[in-house]
Amino acid sequence: MSGEVERPWRSHYAKDVPKDIEVPAGRIPDLVAEAVRRWPTRPALVFGGARLSYRRLWEASGRFAAALYRDGFRSGDRLALYLPNAPLYVIAYLGALRLGVTVVQVSPLYIGQDLGHLLKDAKPRGLVCFEIHYPNLAKIDADVRPPLVYVARLREFFPAYLRPFVNLRLQRMGLPTGFPRGPTVHPYRSAVRGDGEFPEDRGDPSTQVAVLQYTGGTTGRPKAAKLSHRNLIANVEQCRAWFRAEPGTSVVLASIPFFHIYGLTVALNYPLFEGATILLELRPEPAEILRLIARYHPTQFPAVPALYQAINHHPDVGRYDLKGIRACLSGSAPLPLEVKRRFEELTGATLVEGYGLTEASPVTHANPIGGEQRSGSIGLPLPGTDQRIVDAASGVGPLPTGEVGELAVRGPQVMLGYYEQPEETAMALRDGWLFTGDLARVDADGYCYIVDRKKDMVDVGGLKVFPREVEEVLYQHPDIAEAAAVGVPDPEHGEVIKAFVVVKPGRTLAPEDVIAFVRERIAHYKAPRSVEFRTELPRSGVQKVLRRALREGHDGEPTAPAR
Repeated sequence: MSGEVERPWRSHYAKDVPKDIEVPAGRIPDLVAEAVRRWPTRPALVFGGARLSYRRLWEASGRFAAALYRDGFRSGDRLALYLPNAPLYVIAYLGALRLGVTVVQVSPLYIGQDLGHLLKDAKPRGLVCFEIHYPNLAKIDADVRPPLVYVARLREFFPAYLRPFVNLRLQRMGLPTGFPRGPTVHPYRSAVRGDGEFPEDRGDPSTQVAVLQYTGGTTGRPKAAKLSHRNLIANVEQCRAWFRAEPGTSVVLASIPFFHIYGLTVALNYPLFEGATILLELRPEPAEILRLIARYHPTQFPAVPALYQAINHHPDVGRYDLKGIRACLSGSAPLPLEVKRRFEELTGATLVEGYGLTEASPVTHANPIGGEQRSGSIGLPLPGTDQRIVDAASGVGPLPTGEVGELAVRGPQVMLGYYEQPEETAMALRDGWLFTGDLARVDADGYCYIVDRKKDMVDVGGLKVFPREVEEVLYQHPDIAEAAAVGVPDPEHGEVIKAFVVVKPGRTLAPEDVIAFVRERIAHYKAPRSVEFRTELPRSGVQKVLRRALREGHDGEPTAPAR
């Protein structure tokens, strides 16, 4: 892997895109502080009609940092954010980083085993959540719960005139509107009323871990990429160079979740550094997205292909003015050409496909904005990023142009390593290169094409699912003898999970029973959407279940669709 890297892709950059980037000195809060200085009264966040300026956001994050400091948090401690896209996420995120505390990303979709396993691995000192999610935390084993939990009411972040209606809606949905208080559970509103003094951290941005971002391992075991302040800042600078928006003018629709690294970088850090206004959305529902676009006229709308497709096919799409959008980056899954064409036709925007992975903060490639876009390609390496195709078995390379092998990348956005997993780190990071695990080819101009994805991983609307974690739950069912989970095509989500099940002799099971059993134990998007019963599962000579044979044998007709 040694030697010089040829970079033919640089000659295909748009004219005003630099060949390389310079990563600014400082930490994430330093760059946000600069935006606060330049645009203090500009709305930073819009949520449910409520607006929070850059100055007020900074003040709120300072009050939360002071609350953490009073409660004993110090630089290097870990704080879990178990939150959807809401002002509380941004306030807690900035507050933690200002104090030097590492943010642990936790999906609010996680329940039961998912939630418990992650908290057991990360061992955060505290956690922040809404009252609607607190019951999920209360149900997991006490020995893995963080010793301190900050709980806020969702209504606190809506305009005053809407707050009674928020509670009413939660009650109608069967969700809690309150939570217990005690030594280990602190109301957020009370915590931020105290003294606002705390020491601003000045750690080394190159080595200080800003975020523990969880990704699936080759075994499905939770593992967290250690992303430094410099990693995350570098990726923002690469995206800024690529999209070239005028600072202080953009409006970004944050429909992708901040707990996902794609959302954190492209929909939060990047807009904050740019002085953009961020439109926050709790859940990415197409009807609500259309209303937000028509009302606030966002200029940027990063999302996943399934969401663009849902908007394209929404029955009321013709009633809304979508023409303010200028640029969109599609990530997390392949972008079908017809989805791109139709969305661009509706909006007049430029929609480009990109590529990234958690370990690279995440963006490494994108098709040019204002340059040549090649169908089926993930585009060119971003400024400051190198790529190589190496032999998938040996890791030796580079391979000749056009030959298929494993994609390896390097750049300032590549992680420090995995948290407390040195063996996994050594497998992923070799000689300064990040081995992605994806098979790809590169043409003579440097455009990269993904040929296949990491073995067995399933992409459900941009969210990664490893079959093994689903199978482990299936095997907990007392009536199941054998089980396998695979990804099958789905028009809405790209892929969904299908379970193949062998029932124990003398037992009976309905597909609905299997789906419900899994949904009670892990996130719903990981649960099977259909179940097929078999008398036996196909196996190799060494008795490994042949998931590929199951995928190829799938006839496209679900045995039992999820309800």
